[in-house]
Amino acid sequence: MFEKRNDEAATDHVIHPLKSLTSAQFAALGGDAVAYMRPVSGALLGTMIHDAEFEAETEYQLLMSADGTPLLVTDTEDAVTDWLGDKNLGLATLH
Repeated sequence: MFEKRNDEAATDHVIHPLKSLTSAQFAALGGDAVAYMRPVSGALLGTMIHDAEFEAETEYQLLMSADGTPLLVTDTEDAVTDWLGDKNLGLATLH
């Protein structure tokens, strides 16, 4: 039987190995072929993308590559699906 103690977990700060990958290592894992979509408020987008204006109360769909590069901002999931139609990207879901 394995017992994990909370006091050990608090003292040992473990950094996930995927967080320390170089760009080349990440690309070798398929990072250049995976994107994810998440709903984002216009207020938050305004802090992320400075050369565009967004309605603060509106919820947008932000499509990002696996390395965190913004690829597309739209107001519907259907627009993301349409845009991905001719791209060689897989869409990962976030939980």
